Amino acid sequence: MTFKVTFIGAGSIGFTRGLLRDLLSVPEFRNMKVSFTDISQDNLDMVTQLCQRDIDENGLSINIHSTTNRREALEGAKYVFNVVRIGGLEAFKKDIEIPLKYGVDQCVGDTLSAGGIMYGQRGIATMLEICKDIREVAKEDCLLLNYANPMAMLTWACNTYGGVRTIGLCHGVQGGHRQIAEVLGKEKEEIDIICAGINHQTWYIKVAYKGRDMTGELLSAFENHHEYSKTEKVRIDMLKRFGYYSTESNGHLSEYVPWYRKRPEEIKEWIDLGSWINGETGGYLRVCTEGRTWFQTDFPNWMKDPAFEYKQENRSEEHGSYILEALETGRVYRGHFNVVNNGVITNLPDDAVIEAPGYVDRNGINMPVVGNLPLGCAAVCNVSISVQRLAVEAAITGDDQLLRQAMMMDPLVGAVCNPKEIWQMVDELLVGLEEWLPQYTDAIAEAKVRLQTGTLLPTKDYRGAARLEVKTVEEMERDRDAANKNAGEADKAKERPASQLNS
Repeated sequence: MTFKVTFIGAGSIGFTRGLLRDLLSVPEFRNMKVSFTDISQDNLDMVTQLCQRDIDENGLSINIHSTTNRREALEGAKYVFNVVRIGGLEAFKKDIEIPLKYGVDQCVGDTLSAGGIMYGQRGIATMLEICKDIREVAKEDCLLLNYANPMAMLTWACNTYGGVRTIGLCHGVQGGHRQIAEVLGKEKEEIDIICAGINHQTWYIKVAYKGRDMTGELLSAFENHHEYSKTEKVRIDMLKRFGYYSTESNGHLSEYVPWYRKRPEEIKEWIDLGSWINGETGGYLRVCTEGRTWFQTDFPNWMKDPAFEYKQENRSEEHGSYILEALETGRVYRGHFNVVNNGVITNLPDDAVIEAPGYVDRNGINMPVVGNLPLGCAAVCNVSISVQRLAVEAAITGDDQLLRQAMMMDPLVGAVCNPKEIWQMVDELLVGLEEWLPQYTDAIAEAKVRLQTGTLLPTKDYRGAARLEVKTVEEMERDRDAANKNAGEADKAKERPASQLNS
């Protein structure tokens, strides 16, 4: 099989190297064409060298085509993997630190809340350009597999406005599935699940073991687990009050709803600092910063380490390679995918991007009807969908009024800030992120005037309720294995240290 796969944002070591290993572990794919593109020549060169070394040591004759010219990389592509972070760590830092001045304390800031909304504004502007290139130079009916966040917003924009068939992929369902099996004392393969909702707010609406429904046993199992009872307090509380376990981690989930991060003095009651994903302020920014610094510093040693072995048993749980395998070979694959709803979940809007079970074979990606979510779960999702819809339309039109309304409707921002504070925070975010927001030229000019000449509300010099310092290279050198895992894994919270309750 000689189809072409292109990676956009290929300088992302965590996703690119692992996804390529997954793809080239499929025997039929050993002759596929691979193209990498990124706006950073340095990052692109390092990842290309590392991946080409892996390919060579596995005895394959594939030569990676690596270029900063995106259209050249997309020429003739049948599949495109999108792993970009628009604005990089520089913009990400502003997503976290500007809202902190207004008391909005985020752990991740890439899906909802102030950071996720602004990340979406940057991402959608670029994704429309990417979609235009795909339509013009890639293979007809090219499939875009989006791994970038905010997952629902970007996938929504690409399908509705980009004119490119797009599926969003995430590993959140697999992670929660592992936890559920663990607390029930079973192997993951023994537990059958139906998980449905929206990305990062997907609910395990059915959990079964040998045909017996065990959904009702989860609360007790999690409350009595030695580790998760300390590290997943938000998820357990949501399980207690809504009846179903949610896919997303403690830190992620805590910033999507209005109840757990709105009062600084209460935040530490709900989080744990053993791992960033348990709720640390700016935790994902910290580990991404550490990972990038470590990879750039330690790259020569990466080239000396053993190459990835392209074997079936080494494939990750990321959906991408299995989808391509199913489409190309006809082997059936079942996973959880982000797609435009169109009636799959009947009490969520049709235009929303939902996450639900799907099947893939030669006939394509097929999504069975799930039906209604439980009312409480649907209510949580519908609030977020309203924010996403406003944010997508704002990004498409450059209408800052819609952007401000998205911020007002966001559960955490609305719980912490009043309307005047939200208006000023949006002004600061627009101005601070100007270089990545071409659709907001007029709004940014007006925001600059207000910030320079108006009477401004007081803000806080605030680092957050649970902020940890970024590790130095010297500190990371003390545990090179941990530093390598952080830099090299797409799922940066798969392996977590023990809890550090109230530390």
